Amino acid sequence: MTHETDPTLWPVQRLSTEISSRRLSPVDLVDAYLARIDAHDDRLHAFIEVYADDARLAAQAADKAIRSGHAVGPLHGIPIAIKDLVEIEGRYVSGGCSQWVERKSARTATLARRLMQQGMIVLGRTHMVEFAFGGWGTNQCMGTPWNPWDPLQARIPGGSSSGSGVAVAAALAPWAMGTDTGGSVRLPASYCALTALKTSAGRISNYGVLPLSPTLDTPGPMARTAKDAALLYLAMQGPDPLDPRTLGLPVVHGLPSLHRGIAGLRLARMPDSERAGVASEVLDAYDRSLDELARLGASIETITLPCGFADVAALSGRIMMAEGYANVGDMVDNDGLRLDEDVRPRLRAGRDVSAQAYISALGERAQLVRDFDAALSNVDALLTPTTPTTALLLDEVDQSKGPTQFTRPANFLDLCALALPNGIDTNGLPTSLQIMGRTYTEETVLRIGCAYQSATDWHTKYAPGIASGM
Repeated sequence: MTHETDPTLWPVQRLSTEISSRRLSPVDLVDAYLARIDAHDDRLHAFIEVYADDARLAAQAADKAIRSGHAVGPLHGIPIAIKDLVEIEGRYVSGGCSQWVERKSARTATLARRLMQQGMIVLGRTHMVEFAFGGWGTNQCMGTPWNPWDPLQARIPGGSSSGSGVAVAAALAPWAMGTDTGGSVRLPASYCALTALKTSAGRISNYGVLPLSPTLDTPGPMARTAKDAALLYLAMQGPDPLDPRTLGLPVVHGLPSLHRGIAGLRLARMPDSERAGVASEVLDAYDRSLDELARLGASIETITLPCGFADVAALSGRIMMAEGYANVGDMVDNDGLRLDEDVRPRLRAGRDVSAQAYISALGERAQLVRDFDAALSNVDALLTPTTPTTALLLDEVDQSKGPTQFTRPANFLDLCALALPNGIDTNGLPTSLQIMGRTYTEETVLRIGCAYQSATDWHTKYAPGIASGM
């Protein structure tokens, strides 16, 4: 099959059109994805569990409903992969922890229920970093997914939504759901050439999603294009009485400005001081992206920020460690339990965050949110690279550090942010652009992403062998 005839390589927008017009059956589509999973996931290790039989049954039901004129919406019959911390009643959910492999859910997460109510078909649950606490995407106990952009050497897939990223990058699913506490949808997007949206807190319900840091956790879509990310965002968002943070926010019924272009928008470049330590090819791709956005009519501006990204990331880490330890401290303190020994010390460090230090960090966060909001008040978005390097070899990783200097600030400052591919380096590895917007401006960052992708083709690139079936 060719790229034109293989539906597993099509964007979701096209899949939706083909299914609704009855030129493509959900049964055939699900079978095609399951065949790819069966053929390649032993090596890629994206899925912890595949719901093959149930996915086929759901596809048959969707096909009958659509053919009889009872489609529930434009996403009816579209498959999706779900990160292994989203609960679905009666199914296992481990949060990437081998100690929880027999943990069965007694409830269904609101976001999963919304996806299924719109007729989407869950293909299975994807691997992740243990307890969602790690940006490299590794997992000592349950295995690390293989980044498909290097078929010969094992490289980091990015985390914590590592399996979701690999599943979409390798065309094992058309899109996936992940979560982001310090970059966990954007980091896999950067290393695997995807488009991923970190949403503002409260836009998507966290009910039924295993927590790492309730202050910072945000679910988000992972897809190949900004248009597809927008579709999945719309499908998941909205107030939920089971999650108080979502209440009081209006339902987003559409994104009317998504395709209006960006002429007249004001976009801020990151301060020159933030370029230190960033790979030259990542910076080159970033600079070319700014030039392209300027060519599309945006004004690229220089602004002064209240403090450096590293300072923000450190404060974010303090909150993340304290809240993570509060959730699973009894496990990480039990040396008799087999846990990921890269993750355990990160969580155990939360034991040493005093109540005073934690409350102080929350207070500093509130002040910095106000300060950054003022600094960004005259621009529509702040642009940075998503990660300082392309995907490292696994044996090059320093687990005492993380690749989150550009991603953690969005969570800490409650910004929304879109990561999207913007180049390929000389090693054949993707680079990524991050578009950060003020709270609840998802439509703006998606609009910028759509404009950029309408003028470039980085989002259409596949890892070696993917488009030819590997």
